[in-house]
Amino acid sequence: MRGLSTRRPGADGAGANDADAGDADAEGAGVGHTGVGDPGHGHAGAGRRGPRPLPFRRSRISRMSRRCGPGPVRAAVAVASAASLALIAGCSTGGTGTRDEGPARTDEVGHAAAPSPTPTAAPVPAKDRIDPVKLVLADTKVSPTVKKGLRPCRTNGYPVDVSYGKLTGPSSSDVLINVMTCNSVGVGSYVFREDKGRWENVFQDEEQPVYATIDRGDLVVTQKVYEQSDSVTYPSSEDVITYRWSASAGRFTEQDRTHNEYSNAVGGDKTAPADN
Repeated sequence: MRGLSTRRPGADGAGANDADAGDADAEGAGVGHTGVGDPGHGHAGAGRRGPRPLPFRRSRISRMSRRCGPGPVRAAVAVASAASLALIAGCSTGGTGTRDEGPARTDEVGHAAAPSPTPTAAPVPAKDRIDPVKLVLADTKVSPTVKKGLRPCRTNGYPVDVSYGKLTGPSSSDVLINVMTCNSVGVGSYVFREDKGRWENVFQDEEQPVYATIDRGDLVVTQKVYEQSDSVTYPSSEDVITYRWSASAGRFTEQDRTHNEYSNAVGGDKTAPADN
């Protein structure tokens, strides 16, 4: 067999080793022989082939370099390295994998229209406010009874409610005054309209008890109706009358009237029967 040297009679160990060396040269680099001596006779034993070293395993990149050349290989290595770095960077930002950048911005599309604020009544400037007590006491149309009863209460001043609004036109400045007793019973409702720097009384209702309000440009007057046995707190019924300003007539005209009747079963001063 190739590579196995047969010892000839009379040959010493050196000759065997020389033959083995010749065979090794014939086989090429990477293959070697080992001469093993016979310990019993002192002669060199037949040379045994040593273990063949494992051939060098070329990587895929080496094979690609041999087939495609160095240029494409370098490009492939660069792409693979960039992908690896991107994956490492994404995973290193937290325990959830790739980085969470939050919701996508919508500035380029445009913001949603903000809801318009609910319109509220603007406060009346101090220079446009009036003294309701002085105005009522100075007006000649107000009855002497109401003027006489308009006195300050013990701690809270005069029992007068004032509302500012537009009752006689879109550009008007009107004042609604409710005069009451200190027990909150309405004794008169009045509307004053500003005309050339002075206040003119254009409406009044002194049918007691009465109270007026402004509702979307209309004047709403509520009159309580009492029976003989009713208490002040619980009237039997009420009339609700809606007035609207007529520019042609120059006064308020009635637009609607509602009559409400209340049950005597709730409230009142009637005493419940005693239990047996």
